[in-house]
Amino acid sequence: MGGGHNAAMPAPAALTITRNPAASRFEAVVDGQLAVCDYRRQGNLIDMTHTGVPRALEGRGIAAALVAATLDWARAQGLRVRPSCSYVAVYMLRHPDTLDLRE
Repeated sequence: MGGGHNAAMPAPAALTITRNPAASRFEAVVDGQLAVCDYRRQGNLIDMTHTGVPRALEGRGIAAALVAATLDWARAQGLRVRPSCSYVAVYMLRHPDTLDLRE
């Protein structure tokens, strides 16, 4: 799985993102392929460890949508965020309204 590093692309209109607490990730199935944003929760902190989008789906804004959904959930839960995944770190820098979530 690649990183899907084009955060500027809009997410597909029909994208459905779900939180899978058992797997500690947010996920979306697009064209039969799984894209994920993995995290580890440690008390009031989530460590966002990996964003993975299959190469065939890259450039469609899926990674950005997954990260945005994870950050929205973290905010709603009152959690702090550690952006261990380089994609998440860059996303947060490009979206300054998310920087207050950083640990």
